[in-house]
Amino acid sequence: MKKFFTAAIIFFMYSTAVFADPAEGFWLSVDQRTGRVESGWEIYQDNGVLFGKLVSALGTSATDRASRCKESYPDFPVTGRVNQLTVLGTPWIFGLRMESNGHWTGGNVINPANGSIYRCSIIYHPADGRRFPQEALEIRGQLLVFSGSQYWRRATPEEAGALR
Repeated sequence: MKKFFTAAIIFFMYSTAVFADPAEGFWLSVDQRTGRVESGWEIYQDNGVLFGKLVSALGTSATDRASRCKESYPDFPVTGRVNQLTVLGTPWIFGLRMESNGHWTGGNVINPANGSIYRCSIIYHPADGRRFPQEALEIRGQLLVFSGSQYWRRATPEEAGALR
């Protein structure tokens, strides 16, 4: 019986790693007009909630603070003054809940460059050879009735962390 429980626990641990949501991982944000890569992100789950942490960005150092942000935002996942947090390493995307595999809604995204907060949803798009020649992550932001999307591309941890 002991071997059965040990095997079941090992199976569960490996199955959650194998069956991670396709939105999770490392991504590069790309300027839609210029095609220039601007930042690297890590998208991850914690207790069934999806977060996005900025891991690198052009023109941003590890010590830069989010000084243009407000002191606090509703439901922000990090304690302390938001405008004193470092830009890199902070989960600027937070509070998303799974609607279906690869589709997350109901969260927020904060632009640390100016402190604006938007409602956020994330949709994973597998490569289809047509509209999406490679895997893409649609980050949809909404402010009142205005909305827009960015399409990010999959990256390795090294690629996502290498922008300066």
